[in-house]
Amino acid sequence: MSDTDLPAAPAILEAALYAADLDAAERFYGGVLGLERIVRAGARHVFYRVGGGVLLIFNPEETAKPPGASDLPVPPHGARGPGHFCFAVEGAAMDGWRARLEAAGVEIEADFHWPNGARSIYFRDPAGNSLEMAEPRLWAR
Repeated sequence: MSDTDLPAAPAILEAALYAADLDAAERFYGGVLGLERIVRAGARHVFYRVGGGVLLIFNPEETAKPPGASDLPVPPHGARGPGHFCFAVEGAAMDGWRARLEAAGVEIEADFHWPNGARSIYFRDPAGNSLEMAEPRLWAR
């Protein structure tokens, strides 16, 4: 089978960010953002449902360790430093999200319209990851 015979990936199933303090991550993603928590595994990770996909928050110290013999065979992985994740938010809801974030003491680093007219707001989670809420038309064809 050649590369041209392969279908395009239909969606992003999961994306990962890294945070050493999972308690702070839970307060932010579950509390401030109101995401549905799927599972937390001690100090290793906490996962959240985001639309049809999943946002994985890993403790970088824990995911760098090789799995034990009885664990799932997921290879060690991870990243250091802040990452980026963007939530799709319709324009009509953007002001409400901005107000919710500000009421929770979250600083809005940028709020602007892209050349195609789509709006984005940028802010950070407690681990310093850069988060964005953008209108889906940002990437419309």
